[in-house]
Amino acid sequence: MTLDTSAKGDGITEPIGTAPVLLRLHDGNFQFGLAKEDGSDIRIIAEDGKTELSYHIERYDSLLNEAFVWIKVPDAKPDAQVSFWLYYGHAEAERADDAKGTYDTDTTLVYHFSENNAAPKDFSTGGNHGEQAGVSVTGAQIAGGLRLTGQNTINVPASATLNAAQGAPMTWSAWVRQSVPGSNATIFSRREGANSLVIGADNGIPYVEVTTPGGTQRTTAGDPLPPNAWKHLAVVATNTQVTLYLDGASYATLSVELPAFNGPCVIGKDPGASGGVAGFVGELDEMAISKVARSAGFVKFAAMSQAGGEKTAKLLTEGADESAGEGGHHENELAKHLSLLKDISKDLTLDGWVVIYLCGALAIVGGIVCIAKLMYLSKINKATKAFMEKWEGLAGDLSSLDHGDPENVSSMGGQASKKVQKVLNQSPLYHIYKIGSAEIHHRISKAEDGYVSLSGRSVQAIRATLDGGLVRETQKLNSHLVFLTIGIAGGPYLGLLGTVIGVMITFAVIAKTGEVEVNSIAPGIAGALLATVAGLAVAIPCLFAYSYISTRIKDAVSDMTVFIDEFVAKIAEVFKD
Repeated sequence: MTLDTSAKGDGITEPIGTAPVLLRLHDGNFQFGLAKEDGSDIRIIAEDGKTELSYHIERYDSLLNEAFVWIKVPDAKPDAQVSFWLYYGHAEAERADDAKGTYDTDTTLVYHFSENNAAPKDFSTGGNHGEQAGVSVTGAQIAGGLRLTGQNTINVPASATLNAAQGAPMTWSAWVRQSVPGSNATIFSRREGANSLVIGADNGIPYVEVTTPGGTQRTTAGDPLPPNAWKHLAVVATNTQVTLYLDGASYATLSVELPAFNGPCVIGKDPGASGGVAGFVGELDEMAISKVARSAGFVKFAAMSQAGGEKTAKLLTEGADESAGEGGHHENELAKHLSLLKDISKDLTLDGWVVIYLCGALAIVGGIVCIAKLMYLSKINKATKAFMEKWEGLAGDLSSLDHGDPENVSSMGGQASKKVQKVLNQSPLYHIYKIGSAEIHHRISKAEDGYVSLSGRSVQAIRATLDGGLVRETQKLNSHLVFLTIGIAGGPYLGLLGTVIGVMITFAVIAKTGEVEVNSIAPGIAGALLATVAGLAVAIPCLFAYSYISTRIKDAVSDMTVFIDEFVAKIAEVFKD
């Protein structure tokens, strides 16, 4: 990964210093299937190949294949390039991310707002956690965000790390998205007696207002914030001036120093304002406070690195994944899909597991039947070929058989040895041949005066017996195929049942909790659909196997039918009345 602050990377000429940079991971630059499911094996190594950089993960979702990683870049320089390495894929690695180590000691508050409708947590060393639970937004500028309605607020309690003397430096920054412009809509406020600091948007125009015993001063108006668009706001205060930045560029200034503050802060409204001023209506993300005046380069760096899209692409470029070879990104798709299925299975309900176990049982039984039947058909095919070779030598003169000698019949007139007879015994044609020979012997043994002949009725009776043998051999060939048909017909219905029940449960949970978001719906639906996949995974192989085996069985039955016709014709000719 290369950070480029030169003119090629959209140019940052002012000093930056130690700063956090956001790394967005997705399918295009990260192989989630090869990393641990919680991203705990991620390591960030500096350009020297030895120094491990501090980082922490704001969100890691191996199901949706996205992650947001904050990395501490020590002493970032303007108009320069610096590289670092991202490592992952060590199965035994333990979690090493360090949220507090990601920010310098001058950072006193960092809210990611990624908590799920809970009070915001401070990721800096300041320990300034919010007091109230906010209304969460899943898809904010960076992972989660905070929804402000104009009435709801979050209090940041007073603390030693937020205390500020008169004229003390300070930097405040956040991503804001205004939904409904309002008059003097407050985003952030802090009051201490007659002193106050208010950051807001007046009918869409961002402003900073500072009140001291000497009066109130507000920045001059500029271009308004576009509706429903994320914008980076920052306020930097020195002992002589307060500067308001919009998307990393200076927007307005005030020649004033900040008053002393020792009390709490309020997000979303200014409760101490006269006249009941309404709060900000929109969304807020990534709010940070520092006890130093950050440089213009630092503010521009933060805005560009967190913006995403083309701006971030110019600043932060990604090299090829070296684990994928020179071509890069030759990801192990099988490992990726198996990892996804593993993640999806975690959201399966009990009924889904029951369906999958039933489908698994059908698959095992169907597989056993399929393998056994194919082996049986292969033996039959081999034995039938051997039988037909012997039959061609015997069919020319059936009268040569001594039907009073069972051994002569079994050996097909002495052509087949004991070893060959074991092979022939696996052929349905050989079984029918022996049935026919036994029927001929039964009738000829009753002939008077040694007259060897078969009447028309005898020939018909022998055919009926042979047809009975054909039916029994066909039944043996078709035995247990019903398990394949059960897999074909029952698998999809079982899967559909599991999916319908899973979807019903998912929507019931959503209705109960009131969380109608992609992250709350997708896992349950994906888990439910896994049951249908299991059903189809059983039915499709069973269908192919059944079609192939049925064709082989039809060929075997056709061979028996032709042989019976030929056998009856031969005996009618040889033993004619």
